[in-house]
Amino acid sequence: MAPRLQLEKAAWRWVDTVKPEDVTQEHIELAYRIAVPACKRGTCRRNCKGNPNCLVGIGEHTWLGEIDENAFHNIDDPNSERRDKNTFVGLTNLGATCYVNTFLQVWFHNLELRRMLYLCQNSRAEGHNAESDYEPKTICEHLQYLFALLQNSNRRYIDPSGLVKALGLDTGQQQDAQEFSKLFLSLLEDTLSKQKDPNLQNVIQQQFCGQFSYVTVCNQCGRSSALPSRFYELELNIQGHKNLTECITEFLKEEKLDGDNRYFCESCQSKQSATRRIKLHSLPRTLNLQLMRFVFDRQSGHKKKLNTFISFPEVLDMAPFLEAKGISCTYELSAVLIHRGVSAYSGHYIAHVRDARTNDWYKFNDEEIEKMEGKKLQLGIEEDLAETVKSQARKPKSSKGYHCSRNAYMLVYKRQTEEEDQTQMNVEMPAFLQRLVDQDNKKFEEWCSEMADMRKQSVDKGKAKHVEVKELYELLPAQEGEPYEFVPVEWLKKWLDDSTAIKAIDNSQFLCSHGKLHPDRIGEAKRISHKAAEILFSRYGGGPRIDRSFLCGDCVTRRCQVLRLKNQLNEDYREVTNLAKAQLKSGDEGFWVGKASLRQWRQLALEQLEEEEEETKHTNCKTNGEKPTNGLKENDGDVDEMKTFNEDILCCHGGLSIQESERRLVSAEVWSKLKVYFPNAPEFTQQQEACQQCMRLEREGKENEALNRMMASEQKTSLLNLFHEKNRPSLQKWPQDTDILYIVPLFFVDEWRKFIRRPAKSNPVSSVGNSILLCPHGGFMFTYDSMLQGDAQHIALLWPAEWEVVCRLFLVDQPISICRIHDATCAYVCVLSELCRECREGFIFQQQRDLREYAQATVYVRKVIDNKRMIKEAAPEFSMSGSEAEDEKEEPKVEGEKDPDFNQIMHAFSVAPFDQNLSIDGRCLTDDSATLGSLGVFPESIICLKADEPIADYAAMDDAYQGKKCV
Repeated sequence: MAPRLQLEKAAWRWVDTVKPEDVTQEHIELAYRIAVPACKRGTCRRNCKGNPNCLVGIGEHTWLGEIDENAFHNIDDPNSERRDKNTFVGLTNLGATCYVNTFLQVWFHNLELRRMLYLCQNSRAEGHNAESDYEPKTICEHLQYLFALLQNSNRRYIDPSGLVKALGLDTGQQQDAQEFSKLFLSLLEDTLSKQKDPNLQNVIQQQFCGQFSYVTVCNQCGRSSALPSRFYELELNIQGHKNLTECITEFLKEEKLDGDNRYFCESCQSKQSATRRIKLHSLPRTLNLQLMRFVFDRQSGHKKKLNTFISFPEVLDMAPFLEAKGISCTYELSAVLIHRGVSAYSGHYIAHVRDARTNDWYKFNDEEIEKMEGKKLQLGIEEDLAETVKSQARKPKSSKGYHCSRNAYMLVYKRQTEEEDQTQMNVEMPAFLQRLVDQDNKKFEEWCSEMADMRKQSVDKGKAKHVEVKELYELLPAQEGEPYEFVPVEWLKKWLDDSTAIKAIDNSQFLCSHGKLHPDRIGEAKRISHKAAEILFSRYGGGPRIDRSFLCGDCVTRRCQVLRLKNQLNEDYREVTNLAKAQLKSGDEGFWVGKASLRQWRQLALEQLEEEEEETKHTNCKTNGEKPTNGLKENDGDVDEMKTFNEDILCCHGGLSIQESERRLVSAEVWSKLKVYFPNAPEFTQQQEACQQCMRLEREGKENEALNRMMASEQKTSLLNLFHEKNRPSLQKWPQDTDILYIVPLFFVDEWRKFIRRPAKSNPVSSVGNSILLCPHGGFMFTYDSMLQGDAQHIALLWPAEWEVVCRLFLVDQPISICRIHDATCAYVCVLSELCRECREGFIFQQQRDLREYAQATVYVRKVIDNKRMIKEAAPEFSMSGSEAEDEKEEPKVEGEKDPDFNQIMHAFSVAPFDQNLSIDGRCLTDDSATLGSLGVFPESIICLKADEPIADYAAMDDAYQGKKCV
């Protein structure tokens, strides 16, 4: 089919030979494109907007032919959410919580931990009403309920958001997985310690807690001192090692303490060289070995991941590492936690866990769970995901019973015991927890049933719609000679789009001012058979119904007239342009025409011709606020301002404008042609005089300008030093040759200087306006001391001689002076105007309040070494609010960033929050609940940051860790 513009031109091509009074029904049908051939399927890529008979590309292809019933709905099979038989339950990833899911799966498969957790007292769950949803409160309750769902839920995966929210974790930010493991076990131990059952109180210690001691031997006297300590996991350095045995050996190796790191011996009472080593005394039932893959890089100031291959056994003999010899201490690998990715700050966490009862290995990847074949651990493709282009280290071969990984960051080993067979250990769920699980399973089954019903309803509805469309689409095309009607093409598209609700047919948008079908809206309607229209309107309603009788002859006739005038307008435009170029001969009559009007007269004429037609249109087929277009280019943006021809040479009084540069003379022949198009345009002959009122106002303006210049010159001469700011008195050093000075607002002086510099453009200053320096009670707002400290920025000081001139030239509402008084002992300065103490105190209070309550202020943060040297300054544009808590102030805006992030001190200075010591003016900022203003952090303040050095002493490190646990 021809393009839309070609169809439109063809529809009106007949107007060149037909006068408006000769328009017939045949011409009307040509304008409405009734006889344009309909498009056939396969010939149009999309629907032809200019052809009302084109019914292709409106969405019919979806319904013609056979359709799979799954196309009638977008509801997944609810059974796909159901847990398969003899499989485990997954956990939903809430954004960046995959590291939490891996630990939860590992702890769930610790059968003894799960069994003991089920024994915890939970009065809320035991007395829960089955009619309402159960909502755990404590960490123990959340974990207990979560484990119960993981054990007996019918769902394929469950949502751990309750536990994550209770822990206060940010679901959008990936945390340190190793740190999370420590803190969670510490929190769980603290919660279980409050249980009445002694076995429950010590379950975390029995499962995960071992003991070692730091033994230090003085090289001078041989004195040995031991510091016992507990551990929940062993942190093993992997850098430079190939297997797990090397890592454990280095952890226990002897360390020399010499030089600056010497040990203070209590026997020698001095610092001595010594040796220190760690001695293992006891190991827990579950041994967590953390492989330190994420380490701090001093060069970059950030953490990095070590992609070192480490070999580890399925069976680990820890007896050689214990101090007590002859004890059997064999562990079996039960879980491997994997980090996919090359960065320490991103990536994905999964867990390989061995089922303690069947010894089968499973891979837990959030919602997805995969069983490994042959009851063997298969790390698989996880090892390939850490490869980079620059680093393609080959994976070492592993002997039988060993595995090798470059992504494993935690190994979990379970102690082998003869008296306990894990495969026979069943975890019985308490009845109250089983009731809660049954309640959740009931909700899940109800949801599955509801989804199945919705699927069935959608399929039944789709099948019925399929039959309807196939029948009606065949009836839509209007045959030649048969009655027809028009319906909106958008309605037909929505009718064929099953995803939207079908409304009644609305044809009111197509009506012209005569109540018939507007010819300009034919591109938005489709012509269909009367039989199809009867069925559609009976089923869906709407109106008005538009048939052949609604073709508007009046609109077509008017359009014919406008198009013919447009053609004549182009010829006149060319003739007027040529005539206007010729010079006006002497003695010929001339007429004044605006230059802007002459440039745009064709467009103005066209707008005037179409004015009547615009009244019959719906904003020219545009939405409200959209400008009508006519295909002509606007010139210099003047069309938006000019409404009628020659209005640009009219003055505000309705006479001829005095601006001769904006008008020109044209001949009578040119004016006669223009008058045809603009019969009501203002007419000014060559002899017409300009507006007398405008000429008088122009003369008066020039006279006032001359007076202003004279006044400015006189005032400048009288107050020359004040204008040039020379020889000005100062309060800091009182002038010797006078005992009195006068005060005026600085605003008055600034405005006066503006007038002196540009008297023709500025208004003269008439009064001093000292009242702005006074309070509502008439008292002065400043003291002599406050003016010395900064309030002088609001005032200007005048010499007595200058004050006399000011009083002569300007109106003075209230004189304000300051004088020096001599007595027998000394001289002092006072303000003669009375001070209003009440308003002064309020002014001072507001100033202090502005200092404490602010927003978008600049605050600097500097890092200090040895309390002396500033090594880095950040936040040149640090945006803060004085009402923000002190923990939020630790956020410099590093130069180059666009948005302030109040957690950037760590990134700007490479200092973790717990190593930051902040102070201002020697005062430590330690109160996390205080605001910046109450701590004295004002705009332009400098906060000093002193970083704690990393702890190298293992004993001190353990003490710090134990202290954190007790918090």
